[in-house]
Parts: sequence; C-alpha cells; structure tokens
Amino acid sequence: MASTIEQNVLEANPREPGTKNHARRVRREGKIPAVVYGAGKDAQPVSVDPRHVLRILRSDSGHNTIFDLAVSDGNGGERTKAMIVDWQYEPIKGHLLHIDLKRIAMDKALRVSVPIELQGVPAGVKTEGGILEQMLREVEIECLPGDIPSHIDVDVSELTFGKVLRVADLPHNEKLKFITDANQPVAHVTSVKEEVVATPEAVAAEAGATPSEPEVIKKGKAETEEEGEAEKPDKKADKKEKK
Repeated sequence: MASTIEQNVLEANPREPGTKNHARRVRREGKIPAVVYGAGKDAQPVSVDPRHVLRILRSDSGHNTIFDLAVSDGNGGERTKAMIVDWQYEPIKGHLLHIDLKRIAMDKALRVSVPIELQGVPAGVKTEGGILEQMLREVEIECLPGDIPSHIDVDVSELTFGKVLRVADLPHNEKLKFITDANQPVAHVTSVKEEVVATPEAVAAEAGATPSEPEVIKKGKAETEEEGEAEKPDKKADKKEKK
C-alpha cells in the first residue's frame, strides 16, 4: 500500500469573496475560485490553476493526495500541507468550476475513503465457472496523513462459491483503522445468470391467445343491451290501443 504523499505544490492567490460575476471573471483569467479552511484558521478565498488541480485529481492517489499549498499574498504568504476535499464540474462541458481545500496537520489522524482493488482470478471463476462480483469498491479508514494508502489490494484467488470476502478480510496494519463495518461484504463468486429467451412458437402462441376477461365484459355488455331493449315499450302496440 503506497502512501499518497507526493512532492506536489499547488500555488494559490488570494481573492476577494464576491458574486457569481466575480467567479466568472476569475475563470476568464484562466483560474478557478477555491476556498482554503481547516487547522483552526479562518476560511480564505483563493484562486488556483485548474490544470494543476486536475493533475492531482487524476493521479494514483486522486483526491487523497496531500500536497504543499503555497498562498502568495505579497507578505511571505502561507505554505501548508493540504488536500482537496470537494470539487465541482460544469455539467455540460465538464470544466472544473470550484474546489475546496483543507489544511492538513501531519500529526493528526484523518478519515478518508480509499478504493479497494481485487487481485488475481478466484478459484470459483477459474474452476467452477462462476463470476466475480464486487459489492464494495471503497472503504473508509482512519490514519495519519502520511499513512493514507492510494488503494488497498486484496488477493481473491482463493475465493470460491459460498465464501464471501468481507472488510475484516482486507489486509491492513496497526497504522490503519477501518471505520466501515467489518462484516460488510466486499466481493463473492456468484453463478452466471441465464437469460430465458422466448421461442418464436411461444411468442406466436401468446399472441394468438385471447384473454377471457374482455370476453366476459363484452358478453355482459351485450346482455345489458338486450335487457334494455326488452324494457322499452312497444310504441306501435300503444298506438293501436289508442285507436
């Protein structure tokens, strides 16, 4: 399990908090608005280069990457460890719109979610004809920033039918504390579900079958009409009697 600590530097410039028009102006200048908070300090609005942010998000450790945040304000600025905790994309074109940054104290534990990567071919797939199903793709852990793994690898080669890989079975050491329920299933081998395809004969038979309920309704309607005709007075007979 590799650490997410990387020698990255994200440069930021202070900005005045403003309206949507102010945010658009920041984006027109090739930057995106961001906010830095945490470590007992006030939140600070800044602007950052979206290309550098995307480079971090697309790295092996992704949003769990810890980097040096350098805020230049003309007075020496601030340099601190930080990580990306939230980000927003434009829904149509997919451009990065905004990010939230958190200052990180390297001696204080964090809670983060890291991906689970399954390694190997299960015995239930190789010799029993099953398929591997992964139900849990991330696990929440607590550890010091320097011990955050980019992902957790687990060998599933011994997994057979009837056996379930659970969070408790994931490899870890004393530096990692699992927050996710230890009994929660991660993966298992299941049988291949066969799809039943209707034959042309079955389709034709179903199409040719006439449902009984509409016939009953139709018949009932006909009987009602006959009863109605029977109840109508015979006008011709009535006229003869008057004559």
